[in-house]
Amino acid sequence: MNEDQFKGKWNQVKGKFKQQFADITDDDLMYAEGKSDELLGRLQEKTGKTKEQLKDLIDKW
Repeated sequence: MNEDQFKGKWNQVKGKFKQQFADITDDDLMYAEGKSDELLGRLQEKTGKTKEQLKDLIDKW
């Protein structure tokens, strides 16, 4: 996957997270762009899901 493909996929994932989890803001998602562990930690905190559950959601989207 090249950088443009990754950015496109990431934009789709951000939209899906915001649709499914109302507490997640643009700031949450932008804060950790490029820092996957921090991003997963923030998403875990907001959603109550495990890292594996979040990774599975991202893979499905």
